[in-house]
Amino acid sequence: MSERRAYLYKGVGETVGVVTLDGRPERLIVQWPGDDPLDAEGVRGVARVKSIERAFGSAFVALPGGADVLLPLKPDMPKLVQGGLVEIEIRTASRADKAAVARFIGEGEGEPRVLAAAPTLDEQLRHYVKAGSPTTGERALEAVEAAEADILETVFALPGGGDVAIETTRALTSVDVDLGGREGDAKRAARQANMAAIGVCARVLRLKGLGGLVVFDLVGRGHDGQALTVAARNAFAPDNPGVAIGAISKFGALEMALPRRARPVMERLVDAKGAWTAPYAARRLARALEREGRADPGGRLAAHCAPAVLEAFAELDAGLAERLGRRFTVSAEPGWSNDRIEVSAA
Repeated sequence: MSERRAYLYKGVGETVGVVTLDGRPERLIVQWPGDDPLDAEGVRGVARVKSIERAFGSAFVALPGGADVLLPLKPDMPKLVQGGLVEIEIRTASRADKAAVARFIGEGEGEPRVLAAAPTLDEQLRHYVKAGSPTTGERALEAVEAAEADILETVFALPGGGDVAIETTRALTSVDVDLGGREGDAKRAARQANMAAIGVCARVLRLKGLGGLVVFDLVGRGHDGQALTVAARNAFAPDNPGVAIGAISKFGALEMALPRRARPVMERLVDAKGAWTAPYAARRLARALEREGRADPGGRLAAHCAPAVLEAFAELDAGLAERLGRRFTVSAEPGWSNDRIEVSAA
């Protein structure tokens, strides 16, 4: 039976929750100061219609103080008018260059307003892990950094041998299954690798926060479509409602569509080229300084990082000083990449 555990880390400029599945990270939930509280799944309110794009079957609406939200138009909805009011619920948070998406609840009354906030991080963890309080402290930080390391990976080992590569494009997420060094009957080895890949990918895609079209390039030929479909339904059951699984094509590809809800956590960690973002690197720097500070109580600390990271660290400086005291310096090193961070006792 699968076991899930929850971890909660409260650092400088970040509150992070982790859910593990049988000891491996399955979900990473990140909150930073300055996050838009209206740009999150579950927010409900009365919004004003800003524009109607009938050619695209959508309208743009906005809650007071919030950004524009896409509202798909449905045949059973009443006719909307610009400036009118609708009651909505945020179904998918914004991502990269895409606006948040809402679902229509009913016609709005009164003034535009927020009726219900998004679930808190604690509430989300308790939803995924029903029993007990989340683990905190150093073990929680270890769980956070293990989850981040997995998110930044592309290739994942499969139980029993072989691996799977998970890569994203603008159109879809591709999953390439490789048999590797699995031994024995080729057909049986391929079946086992494909089944293992589905389980591993379900966890990793949840961890990375990826949704939309997913295409598995299965290994081998003559696939047992029914068995693989059942395995996929079971593995992706936690992502319902909204999971759709197609038949295996003659080219050995299994397609599925996964619902998008939260903003992909990868967008916080890395940019479009796969490099660490400066805000993420600044938080890694704050963690490193805090670790060194605990290891050397009262000692002077010196840190070095890229100029962009130093600029992002400015908003964390006061919070770290409250924890450590003003006993650290941070210097920018021209030419350094964002993932290069050095901390030492001065």
